[in-house]
Amino acid sequence: MSQTDFVRSLPDAEPDNSKVTIWQILHIDPILLSAVVLTLGFGFIVLYSASDGQTFYLKRQMILAGVGVVVMFGIAQIPLSVIRRWVWLPYLGGLVLLVAVIYLGTEVNGAQRWLNLGPVSFQPSEIVKLSLPLLVAAYLGKRQLPPRLKHVAASIVMILLPVALIVVQPDLGTSLLVAGSGVSVLFVGGLRARYIIGAFVLMLVSAPIVWQWGLHEYQRERIITMFNPEADRLGAGWNIIQSVTAIGSGGMNGKGWLLGTQSHLDFLPEGHTDFIIAVLAEEFGFRGVCLLLALYSLIIGRGCWISFTAKTPFSRLASAALIFTFFIYVFVNMAMVSGMLPVVGVPLPLVSYGGTSLISLFIMVGILMAISTEPGTLKS
Repeated sequence: MSQTDFVRSLPDAEPDNSKVTIWQILHIDPILLSAVVLTLGFGFIVLYSASDGQTFYLKRQMILAGVGVVVMFGIAQIPLSVIRRWVWLPYLGGLVLLVAVIYLGTEVNGAQRWLNLGPVSFQPSEIVKLSLPLLVAAYLGKRQLPPRLKHVAASIVMILLPVALIVVQPDLGTSLLVAGSGVSVLFVGGLRARYIIGAFVLMLVSAPIVWQWGLHEYQRERIITMFNPEADRLGAGWNIIQSVTAIGSGGMNGKGWLLGTQSHLDFLPEGHTDFIIAVLAEEFGFRGVCLLLALYSLIIGRGCWISFTAKTPFSRLASAALIFTFFIYVFVNMAMVSGMLPVVGVPLPLVSYGGTSLISLFIMVGILMAISTEPGTLKS
């Protein structure tokens, strides 16, 4: 390595000798917890309306949220050294389950993403969505940063294994998001500019090949529809047109809770899951969307602070990657519903109905709380 190469490390933070608080004893970050609970509560209100006043989805979401809270507190008690040492187990388990999905999975809307184990049904991709960035963080956290080429290559292999299995389902949207969760660790770790430029050039060169032979017909159709949904108003463009109509009709103040027409008259598809932000915008208007964005900003901001003040290289990389993943899911869902991105099956965190995604989010929050209350972490 030449002398001109920039080499940096992430030294451990100085021990914090101040008085231990009750929050540290319980391994709870009160700011993060408050933001999550408020967002979840707002989500319950919107979900009730999106379900047309029926309580089935709301009750299930509340039960799953209760389970998620218990799981969150349990995860927060686990020492980070244990998480770092054993994170490869859920990663490998997720790979095995992704292989099982190919042969034993349940097909929903043309994609085979779900595994049914008796009364429990879940998406194995949610497991790797969390374990992948943690594994890459554990790997890079023990090495010199910025990562050298061999370490970048090893990380890319870790990322490509689950991504390839998710693409086969097929689920291109989730595969890109999972890839982003892993690549984000490399960026946070100080990935050199030449690697970033090389990857960008490779993407441009391979784009025509991927378009012709790497995408299914319906995936190409979704991308084309994004640019001109009016070309097929009653077909591929229906979802986006109805979603944008719902968002625009809400105006500044909205039509009022339970008074939305696009969702209650069944014009808006998947109103309780992927397109729930359109229901919120129609009934609560621009102000309601701003309120949700403020809550999301509080979660993301607190996650960034936890990353900035974390004690070890692993916890800094892991917390940054997890909160980046959360941000990407929020951004992709809102961009998709407003017609800025192709339609993909990505739920809105803490608001959309969905058991697997909700539990995985609480696990993520639990890990962030474990990092926030790690002995020696700098104080806010």
